[in-house]
Amino acid sequence: MTDMYHRPGESWLAKLKRILLDIDARIDFAVFLLGKWARDLYERFTAAMDRFHVAGWRRWTLVEPLSEMASLGTGGLILMMTLAIPAMRQTSDDDWLKKSELAVTFLDRYGNEIGVRGIKHNDSVPLDEIPDDLVKATLATEDRRFYQHFGIDFTGTFRALVTNAQAGGVVQGGSTITQQLAKNLFLSNERTIERKINEAFLALWLEAHLSKNEILKLYLDRAYLGGGAFGVNAAAEYYFGKSVRDVTLSESAMLAGMFKAPTKFSPLVNLPAARARANVVLDNLVDNGFMTEGQVYGARRNPATPIDRREEGAPNYYLDYAFDEMRKLVDTFPKSVTDRFFVVRTALDSNLQHYADHEVETELRQYGHDYGASQAAVVISDLDGGVRTMVGGRDYGASQFNRATDALRQPGSSFKPYVYATALANGFKPTSVLVDSPVCIGNWCPHNYSGGYSGAVTLLEAITHSINVIPVKLSIELGHGNPKLGRAMIVQTARNFGIQSPLPDTPSLPIGADEVYVYQHAVAYATFPNLGKAVVPHAALEVRNGIGQLIWRFDRDGQKPQQVIAPSVALDMIKMMNSVVENGTGQRAKLDGVAVAGKTGTTNSWRDAWFVGYTGNFTGAVWMGNDDYTSTKRMTGGTLPAMTWHNIMTYAHQGIELRPLPGLPPPTHAPPMPDAVFKGIEEPHPALLTRKGTDVLVRIERLLDDANHALAAQSVPSGTLGALDVNKAAPGTVAAADRDSASMPRGD
Repeated sequence: MTDMYHRPGESWLAKLKRILLDIDARIDFAVFLLGKWARDLYERFTAAMDRFHVAGWRRWTLVEPLSEMASLGTGGLILMMTLAIPAMRQTSDDDWLKKSELAVTFLDRYGNEIGVRGIKHNDSVPLDEIPDDLVKATLATEDRRFYQHFGIDFTGTFRALVTNAQAGGVVQGGSTITQQLAKNLFLSNERTIERKINEAFLALWLEAHLSKNEILKLYLDRAYLGGGAFGVNAAAEYYFGKSVRDVTLSESAMLAGMFKAPTKFSPLVNLPAARARANVVLDNLVDNGFMTEGQVYGARRNPATPIDRREEGAPNYYLDYAFDEMRKLVDTFPKSVTDRFFVVRTALDSNLQHYADHEVETELRQYGHDYGASQAAVVISDLDGGVRTMVGGRDYGASQFNRATDALRQPGSSFKPYVYATALANGFKPTSVLVDSPVCIGNWCPHNYSGGYSGAVTLLEAITHSINVIPVKLSIELGHGNPKLGRAMIVQTARNFGIQSPLPDTPSLPIGADEVYVYQHAVAYATFPNLGKAVVPHAALEVRNGIGQLIWRFDRDGQKPQQVIAPSVALDMIKMMNSVVENGTGQRAKLDGVAVAGKTGTTNSWRDAWFVGYTGNFTGAVWMGNDDYTSTKRMTGGTLPAMTWHNIMTYAHQGIELRPLPGLPPPTHAPPMPDAVFKGIEEPHPALLTRKGTDVLVRIERLLDDANHALAAQSVPSGTLGALDVNKAAPGTVAAADRDSASMPRGD
């Protein structure tokens, strides 16, 4: 039989066609069989399912609802799992509980203790030693169904919603103690839906991993109760001068009343409000059956009285900033560092801090009403970025919101140095001439403070007199006609200097319409006297563990200065900004005998007023305005802010080795103290070691550190060096006081 694919005399093309036709036929036949098989299968499936067919009332009352519930439940489960992922990432570290136990004792730059933040879990008061009155008061006020729910109290949440709706405002919270603990341990205080979702999932996770008593104990230890006190034991010590073991019922009621709003109900801020809140707590104890009216009667008649701490003046804004820095810093330590208790020597100058606090209050009390300003923020830093002084507001007790680190405010014309630095770095000179004349970008047209125009002016003249049009024209010139490109270059300069706020692209960016943080703005200016090297703001100079071993030191382990502009550009900017103080809008900031460079800033509608400036020793910023963004009474940066900056910097330059600003004549003498010096700060800033003397002590310390490490490596017992071991010097001694490394300010 002849092969069907090999017929004699047939061409290869015909054979190929016949082969392809055969393949096509086989495919068609296979598809036909597959379709027939699928149709038969579907018919059999349909016949089988017909036996389960439900019609009539059974379908609509049973089957359809169950089907919808199954579909929605599956979708909801997938959604819940998706929402839970961010929350569960917070618990990915097996050591999550130990991480929350960070406790830090802070020293000023001279080794004197200035405060404590955080709590060591092992040193806290056991739950069974906390008075029953305080536990009951906390449960009755914060979470009466704590032992009944599983982390989220739907009944309590619904009750809170109804109560708030009836009252027309928020009078009752719906978060459980577990949810509040989840926020304290893992989350921030931001008011967002995302945070509330994460809080709910983390509450469920905590309930699954800890007992109720463990959750309650952690809550009592971690809750912030004002005045820098974390936990009920620290709060009892702070407000009543006693251990939490010894608090009375009236004191317990006052402490329990502060969980909701530690600032609003702090007895040191508003004693009547604190006592009224404590009375509400006593009502809760009775209403929820924890106590009888007779048991709380004595506490009502004899309310708690706190200790008067108004004269202590702890640098709480600074401590909050330093503690936040430490929380981030410990994550960078080697895994071999297992300690959670640290002693941190900061850059804080306690005398200067005390003076700045009182100077701000004095100026605002004397002139604040006239200028329509109620708040201020001050940051003074050395030229290495070490924050010497931080005033986050007039009264920490009244408001713990730190306006120096957390408030975004428009810098106004104090932003212009970044514009001029960008221009000088791209070919412009201080003598370059631009025409001060009307200009528009789209439908936005800037105007000068004077209301008129000056014609042809140099860049030096423009910054001296704070002309608005010139920075806008520079943004156009830098972008070669495209202002958007020019503004991108300006933003990059600000970023390089250390400004980390969003800085969205707007036509008014060159004249300071975008918002910045005060502390970043202050330290960014240090780039100029550092001849183009940007530094980072920091509080910590060195970190030691509980037994005095050095773990971290800024000059060795911190971020190094970065060259961001050429030294020649920085020199030109110093001369231009010195002209602002000598001949322009910042004349009230001048220091007798010490060269000053800086820039004033005033924003639209007079909402913000700034003076930011520097000398050869320090850089600093003063902001004044109102928390609610209401306008001041035409206050400019050259008035009250410049006056306040002058007084604080005058005090800062007492008793130190004065250093010149590059390119300007050296200082001749320290400026005399201002006439309006408040009582208690009438003596000048104490004299400090010279830089040379400091360097000698630093070298000795490092030699001793190296010797101790070498001995430790050879298993020689710690302390062999005896009394010469600087690492073990007590705070306040000469050794501890003068352990300044390269992060010591230039000149003191």
